Order: sequence, then structure tokens, then C-alpha cells
Amino acid sequence: GDIVVAEPKALIGFAGPRVIEQTVRETLPEGFQRSEFLLEKGAVDLIVDRREMKDKLAQLLALLQKLPAAA
Repeated sequence: GDIVVAEPKALIGFAGPRVIEQTVRETLPEGFQRSEFLLEKGAVDLIVDRREMKDKLAQLLALLQKLPAAA
């Protein structure tokens, strides 16, 4: 499986909100492309600040490899 990690307030998507709304022809919720919204909907697993990303990725890799995480 995948683990999807995003930064806080990250804008996630190929096209901008206006283009998507014009394409699907409906109004979409405010912030629907932000990492926090996608976390609530299950599309993102974890939101991690950039300053903590290295340690968090090391923890995740250790977990996936069944190795003890560095302190």
C-alpha cells in the first residue's frame, strides 16, 4: 500500500479550482484541494510540517521495514 504524506495547507491537484469547477459544472467545497480537506476525506494519510518531514519519513520507513526508529 501507499502512505500519502502532505505538508500543511498544501494545494494538491493538477488543475486549479476554477478549471475543475468549469469542467465538472458544479460548485465544489471551499478548500477541496487542500491537504487538510483531503485528510478528512481519506485521500491523505498524514500531514507533516516540512521541518519534521525527515524524522517522520524515517519513522515510517522503519515501521515498514520492521526496524527500530532512530531516537
